[in-house]
Amino acid sequence: MTSGLVLYGYWRSSAAYRVRIALNLKGLDYQNRPVHLVKDGGEQHAPAYAAMNPQQLVPSLCDGDRTLTQSLAIMEYLEELHPEPPLLPADARGRAQARAMAQLVACDIHPLGNLRVLQYLEHELGTDEALRGAWSRHWIATGFAALEAMLAGNAATGRFCHGDAPGMADACLIPQVYNARRWKLPLDGYPTILRIDAACGELEAFRMAAPEAQPDAPAAQG
Repeated sequence: MTSGLVLYGYWRSSAAYRVRIALNLKGLDYQNRPVHLVKDGGEQHAPAYAAMNPQQLVPSLCDGDRTLTQSLAIMEYLEELHPEPPLLPADARGRAQARAMAQLVACDIHPLGNLRVLQYLEHELGTDEALRGAWSRHWIATGFAALEAMLAGNAATGRFCHGDAPGMADACLIPQVYNARRWKLPLDGYPTILRIDAACGELEAFRMAAPEAQPDAPAAQG
């Protein structure tokens, strides 16, 4: 399916990663335009990009003359314009549960480990790498403990976060599992999360969205 969408992101950005998953699950073609978050002080701060996204964050999704920001808002937009296959359950309660899990990751875990937060901890508060690692592991573990309880205690949990088809909650979860491994958080205490991560890893939509598969990943650039 041709869509004319342009996604501005960074290979290791969790927020861009989850939007890539959503686009792939929807079967939507898009142009991938990298924004290097570290090079030259961060390309997201360049005037042209800041004019497009005043928060100077990724992702940004351009659809014609419209520019959309915030990953969850982008996924909701895609869901409304391209409802099949769905990212959210058909019933109101199921949608609320899926959104709660997505927001647990995107709003409560991810912001505390965002690059700009870690840069502030390093440059303004003088923390070393070990302390920043401990910070990141603490907040991921806190969120994953709650999410594991939600998933394990919910009859609607199936092969994926809600039922047997991947959706918005999975698109948010998998990038955070990637981050957990990056920060060397032990994951044995989250068996349901690990099971869902393995199920998602079998799908091309998730493999194509993985950081190492992106054109701006260091390995891809040789």
